[in-house]
Amino acid sequence: MHVQRILFNSRPGNNGAPVPENFRLEDTSLQPDLNEGEVLVRTLYLSVDPYMRCRMNEDTGAGYLTPWRLSEVADGGGVGRVEASRWDGLAPGDVVTCFNWPWATHGVLKGSALQKMDPQLVDGHLSHLLGAVGLTGLTALLGIREKGHVTQGANQTLVVSGAAGACGSIAGQVGRLDGCSRVLGVCGSREKCAALVDELGFTAAINYRRDDVDARLKECCPDGVDVYFDNVGGAISDAVISQMNSGGHVVLCGQISQYNKDVPYPPPLDPRTQETLLRQGITRERFTVLSYMDQMDAALLQLSTWVRSGQLKVRETVVDGLENMGVAFCSMMEGGNIGKQIIKDDCGRVAVELCAGGTTNLGVLSARTPLLSASQSFKEQSFLV
Repeated sequence: MHVQRILFNSRPGNNGAPVPENFRLEDTSLQPDLNEGEVLVRTLYLSVDPYMRCRMNEDTGAGYLTPWRLSEVADGGGVGRVEASRWDGLAPGDVVTCFNWPWATHGVLKGSALQKMDPQLVDGHLSHLLGAVGLTGLTALLGIREKGHVTQGANQTLVVSGAAGACGSIAGQVGRLDGCSRVLGVCGSREKCAALVDELGFTAAINYRRDDVDARLKECCPDGVDVYFDNVGGAISDAVISQMNSGGHVVLCGQISQYNKDVPYPPPLDPRTQETLLRQGITRERFTVLSYMDQMDAALLQLSTWVRSGQLKVRETVVDGLENMGVAFCSMMEGGNIGKQIIKDDCGRVAVELCAGGTTNLGVLSARTPLLSASQSFKEQSFLV
């Protein structure tokens, strides 16, 4: 079987920006002779995420995140279809996902590492399983609820940095749906600002490349900031935290502005920002979605319901072809995407179209419906947001 795959070709260095040449496309062959417990999968979609920049370093800065090895196949979140199986829990045609999916058109994986997913969750839009109705959506929903402490009727103001990205675009909408009276997004272009306000229901947006961030924060958040969903760190976070109210909450989700620097995770704060946190009694806690496994089924159901009903809008930037992975990755790191950055494997196009062709009844899903295969669990995955 002919297979294309992406090898990790070189490291950008701890303080270097990634370039497409850090990745290399290779044509090879795969012998699909399965051992007991193995599954042959065809790749449909691959996830491209900021945390992967950490995996390009020999030291990722996170104990639960392994570095990519030179000249080996890179991996990350993926969704695909089973083509052959010697694992009792999976059969040909099943839709599966995992977060150690090889960047290849086909692969042989352990059945125990795969999660069987119900396409009805996303009305057949399988890429959503990597984003809005996957760990990205779960991170946004549970981060807002568990660390943001959003309360209906409390007239809270939420600010989201990296607001036009995969997680930020969902987090702002979740905050609005959960009761925030004002939701402000910080992003890097006029197009993104328009998408946040006109499509995703944000109250207002700041273009940090052109606007005076401090002045615009005061203008858009006249009562101060109660909850800050932080995806970027750095100067933007310093500006937001300086205008937070006493007893506010910072959801420490990501620090993309710092990922090309040789600093620990989370990066150290400016001393003035640290003093503001202490003086104002503001919580700032690292958030890992895997700490809330007991809530994941209910949260996935909530996300699915919102997406299918149109209450939660999904934006994706989809690039066709595995050969474009390096370009897509670097574009994402520079803010070239709106919503989730996705690679669509051309080989899987027919399978995707077949899956997306039907419609389903929302009533078939309930809080008692198992959304994951009974034998699988998110606990087997590692994920840094």
